[in-house]
Amino acid sequence: MDVNKIREDFPILSLTLPNGKKLVYLDNAATTQKPVQVVRKIFEVYRESYANIHRSGHYLAQKASRIFEEVREKASKFINASDPNEVIFVWNTTHGINLIAIPLLELSKKKGKKEVLISTMEHHSNMLPWRRAASLLGLDVKYIPVNADGTLNYDSLEQLISKNTAVVALTHASNVTGVVNDVKRVARLAHENEAFIVIDGAQYAPHARVDVKEIDADFYVFSGHKMLAPEGTGVLYGRKEILRQLNPLITGGGTIKDVTLDDVVYLEPPHRYEAGTPNIAGVAGLGEAIDYLKRVGLDNILNHEKILLGKALKRSAELEKIIVYGPKTIDKRLGIFSFNFRGLNPHIAGQILNEDYGIAVRTGLHCAHPYHYALGANEGTVRASFYLYNTIEEIDYLMDSLVNMERTILKT
Repeated sequence: MDVNKIREDFPILSLTLPNGKKLVYLDNAATTQKPVQVVRKIFEVYRESYANIHRSGHYLAQKASRIFEEVREKASKFINASDPNEVIFVWNTTHGINLIAIPLLELSKKKGKKEVLISTMEHHSNMLPWRRAASLLGLDVKYIPVNADGTLNYDSLEQLISKNTAVVALTHASNVTGVVNDVKRVARLAHENEAFIVIDGAQYAPHARVDVKEIDADFYVFSGHKMLAPEGTGVLYGRKEILRQLNPLITGGGTIKDVTLDDVVYLEPPHRYEAGTPNIAGVAGLGEAIDYLKRVGLDNILNHEKILLGKALKRSAELEKIIVYGPKTIDKRLGIFSFNFRGLNPHIAGQILNEDYGIAVRTGLHCAHPYHYALGANEGTVRASFYLYNTIEEIDYLMDSLVNMERTILKT
């Protein structure tokens, strides 16, 4: 994996900031930069192939529809789904989870289910939709706690789950610590109790191979913008036999076979869940991003990120006043390095990294407030997150900058 060659596809990474510093982009868990191949593909669609899909029969409409469905096939293979029709295009992970929360709990309530299980480490996008749906439908919400190092407490999960459980909603990897959950183990527990499992793959799918059949997922959701693709694109995978049983939450154009004043007949999945005109050029860009990641190789990307993370964790030992969150070994996590300096607000630390060193990180509670509170980081954390185009030199520069900050700002 030639990182310097990869960086040539991302001109923005050569940017010099107004302060004269060269950009070091370490905010990949928030969103990733886009390679020129993706940008060109979007431009190409607008220039040569743009029309609305699945409606008109003219040449451009047929071509745009074909491109759109080819990406569905790519996305299906990317996660090893059994059928392309198990892939629903969504705006992002948040949209995908909201799309199924109420319908899935409606179905579960009819079967006598009474509870939803959510982990404390969830991003708000995999917490608040379930809380709202449960509140509307009269189900209870229970929380799976985390251990002191931020990992999931599996013993508590086994005690909490029961035949009353409707859904277990769990992130594949935390956006705060990069902790990777054993979703296959959790899926087995869910299915033993006749519950559904919904996996938030926003932080995992861009970095490692996903096999929805191997992990036995009922639903798996991820965003395009975190994996080199445009914003406003994403994938909701769902088992076809479950999708056929749900009433779509959002209805309208493109979702129906027939409508009378007395009845509605919906199309088969996935189209019944794709109301209105989608982000057609964006989905084409998503397909190009998938091709790019496959060319580089997800295994190569994961191994590269672990090398970067290992470097950051090792060099953090040079700092006396740093608190690093999550497991101290690389085998249980992805390339996310969240930390705080004792006595320094994370927002101030992030501002210094930006203004004095040109390093882009995220600061705050990262849309995961309960997880931060459980970790004892009530003001949030500083999060440096790595991707395929980051270099070992950038990690050294980050750690050198932190050493310098500790010596100058936190010297007393």
